[in-house]
Parts: sequence; C-alpha cells; structure tokens
Amino acid sequence: MSLVQRASPSLPKLFGFARRSFKSLRFPGEPLDPSSSPILSYGIHVFHAPDAVGIVAKLSDCIASKGGNILGASVFVPENKHVFYSRSEFIFDPVKWPRLEMDEDFDKLSTMYSAMRSVVRVPDQDPKYKICILASKQDHCLVDLLHQWQEGRLPVDITCVISNHDRGPNTHVSRFLERHGIPYHYLQTTNADKREGEILELVQNTDFLVLARYMQLLSGDFLKSYGKDVINIHHGLLPSFKGGKPSKQAFDAGVKLIGATSHFVTQELDAGPIIEQMVARVSHKDNLQSFVQKSENLEKQCLTKAIKSYCELRVLPYEDNKTVVF
Repeated sequence: MSLVQRASPSLPKLFGFARRSFKSLRFPGEPLDPSSSPILSYGIHVFHAPDAVGIVAKLSDCIASKGGNILGASVFVPENKHVFYSRSEFIFDPVKWPRLEMDEDFDKLSTMYSAMRSVVRVPDQDPKYKICILASKQDHCLVDLLHQWQEGRLPVDITCVISNHDRGPNTHVSRFLERHGIPYHYLQTTNADKREGEILELVQNTDFLVLARYMQLLSGDFLKSYGKDVINIHHGLLPSFKGGKPSKQAFDAGVKLIGATSHFVTQELDAGPIIEQMVARVSHKDNLQSFVQKSENLEKQCLTKAIKSYCELRVLPYEDNKTVVF
C-alpha cells in the first residue's frame, strides 16, 4: 500500500482552532503576551522504522527544537517484531519552522533510523487528496460522500465520479455533480470488457480511489497499473449471505448483528487489509426496510470514517495483510 507523502485535507474538527492564535500556548522562553502570540499551524507525522532505543526522544526533540509543541502521540511496538510505529500531532510557528525545512528535518531522522516510512503533513499548507469515486446503481454511499464533501466534512477534492450505471440528467446525483462542476463518466461494462483502460486514463491524477458500492471487480493488472491505494466498502453479511439480496437473506435468517467493513482493495476479493469496521444490532422489531436502512447507514458511516482515517494518516500497513490504525 502507498501513502501520499504531501497530501493535505482540511483540519480535523478537533483541531479546528489551529489557524488562529493559541493565546494559552507559547514557545520556550517567550512571554505570555497575547499581542505577540504567533499564528500556529497544525501538523501530523507518522514514522515506521526498525525499533531502536531513543526514537521517541529524537522525534520529540525534532519538534521541540524548532519551537513546536506536541498535542498528542501514539506509539506501537508489536511484540517480538522489532519494528516501531508512531503518529504525532503537533503545532508550530510556520515562520520559525518553514515547511521545506520541516521535511528536511524529518528526512534526517528517517535516514538515521533507516525508516520504511516517514510522512509529514501540514493541512493548512499542503494540498488536499484528490480522489475519484466509483459507484454502481446503489446510491447511498455515493450520495453520502457527496454531501459530506459539500459540507466540508470530507478532507478531499473529488476529481470525478465513474459509474457503470447510466444516471439520467435529472437525477439527484447528476444535478448535484453538475452544480458543483464534478464530471460524471458513464462507462458501460460487460463481462468481457470492464473498461479498465478508460478508467485508468480518468484517474491518473488522483491520489487514491474510493469504491462506493462499485459492483465490478478490479483486476490485478488494473491495481498494478494504478499503483496507489483503493478503498472499498462492503456489508458485513458475508460470507454467510452471498449473491443477490443479501440483506433479505440475512433478515429471513433472523440475524441479530449486522456490520460493514472498509478495506484496501487487493487481487483477492474482499480480503484486503481492513481499515474500519462497524456493527449494529437488529431485532425482531425490525422489518425488512428498517433492516436494510440500518445496514446502509453502517456502510456510509464506515466508508466515511475510513477515508478520514486515511487522510489523517491514521492507517499504516502492517505485516500479514494487517493495518495499524491510530
């Protein structure tokens, strides 16, 4: 899996104050004078390297030596694996620690510890991730993503929507996309032709792809040619209820717990590393309509959270087809 080195969404809600003065915070040696408080920026750094003594201290010193302040840090060292994972959130004065200098400083640490991955992102300076959404006939995930994006809750730029389902010009989705200037590409597929060559041309300038209930399998050749991450969502009724109308099958079987899984796409069907999972209870009080609605709501929430986690650098690849999710 790949992670884009410099993609940047809008600030998470928790740190929405990072664009204004932190009057309650100061740099070492500076007076607590509101008139002189710097306008601070928010940054994220993730690190994956062979485990070694002193990594946390060096990472902390790298930030503190430039006047930065760590807001939170998470560390994971799996047992008997000799590898180190960390994710740090920090604030800093961009005047005292310019963006390019920050890259250079973290690159030095990466070289020092032979890191497999060292990624830094500053949301108010770096570009947002560019994504393409692929969808089939079912609209619930696609519509939810579009509305989340419209409200500024999705930290991405949507370059286009691709579908193997022809939506007429007067549908809700078509009107929304036209109003916001997002291209819609209808590519009719067959068993013999999945139109993957044309899809590749349309998504070449994206940072990752989102399959919002896209009911076509992407081939290994496509995934290799694209070379970046693809995020998928599917209901949690598999493997017990396969084929058509899985929700009705599960409802008829009296299932009491339903779920949704968002994962990276690999050549093996629905078996890529998991990013996010959610579950909800259903009962004898549910009819088929409420059962389906609960299932679709889970899919929407799970996919949105997976995208946000990815954009906020909370997801790192781990061995044995797993992920570390901070």
